[in-house]
Amino acid sequence: MTTLRADHSANTTDSVGPNVRIVFRDGTGAIHFDWPVERLPDAIDDREGTLWVDIEEQCGDANGKAEALLRDVFHFHPLAIEDALKEKHLPKVDDWGAYLYVVFHTIEFDPVTDGLRLHELDIFLGPNYVVTYHIEPMPILSELSRNIQRDPTNRLRHGADHLLYHILDLSVAEYLPAIEHLEEAIDAAQDEVFGRPTTHTVQAIFQVKRASLRLHRVLSPQRELLNRLARDDYDPIAADHRVYFRDVYDHIVRVHDIAESLRDLISGALDTYLSAISNRTNDIMKALTIVTVMFLPISFVTSFWGMNFFGERLAFQVAWPRAGLFWASCVLMVVPSVVMWIWAKRKGWF
Repeated sequence: MTTLRADHSANTTDSVGPNVRIVFRDGTGAIHFDWPVERLPDAIDDREGTLWVDIEEQCGDANGKAEALLRDVFHFHPLAIEDALKEKHLPKVDDWGAYLYVVFHTIEFDPVTDGLRLHELDIFLGPNYVVTYHIEPMPILSELSRNIQRDPTNRLRHGADHLLYHILDLSVAEYLPAIEHLEEAIDAAQDEVFGRPTTHTVQAIFQVKRASLRLHRVLSPQRELLNRLARDDYDPIAADHRVYFRDVYDHIVRVHDIAESLRDLISGALDTYLSAISNRTNDIMKALTIVTVMFLPISFVTSFWGMNFFGERLAFQVAWPRAGLFWASCVLMVVPSVVMWIWAKRKGWF
């Protein structure tokens, strides 16, 4: 990897340049993994070669070095450079004639926390070069670099558009494991809903729902992007290489369909949760209502008579008829409650 850096005597953000990884296959078929930045114009002029320049700017282009590289060496349009240096773009492809500017999103998924992050990858595709720009490390690019090192003879011999195909194919492949894990999370939430739902259950459902919505916002435009690369006539893409992009397009269509079914599963799980909570609330209210009704005779009798039978004396110290009236009141309080309990039991209310 070749690293652009300024004088390290000033320990500031402006003194640190971007990390630039350069892989160059020249016209003779030789692979160079340490091609110097100063000789990039020579690599660009080699029309029989294939050049890959990966620019990683983790703190943003604060010192303008990445912008200078894109402007002065590759001579990209200022609007394309501005879009590349600014994040938060939807996936798109812009045709600038001699080169294409592509915005694609890669995924980073944490299966432990179900956390999903999307990273923007800006790609310039020229007749014999691919330039990738990103502000965070991307595992797919590191994987692609390792693949090239393992098989340097065949990886770059098909041209820059074929290299772009590999980048997009690896990016799309990262989506499927994440979606499958989200499906498993929904299945677990559904099992918990039918068992004993808690507040953690609805939190898990909404977490997957948010991840699904983020996937939907990205997958739809990326599907259209790959459709354009596979069908439209672009100068940097050879006609016989469009079939590779159609393969990636078919892959992302399947991923998009699975993501759509995931949204249906989330809606179903949420509806089931709300129904289960409603039924549980109804059971609690039914039990409380039965208890309240069973105590109505007691409340009625005690409030009607006032229960002032004996004054300050105990029941066994009081002669008939006050003692009889006391025991009769007890019977009036207990018997209706017992009868109501037996009746509710036979009705199957509890």
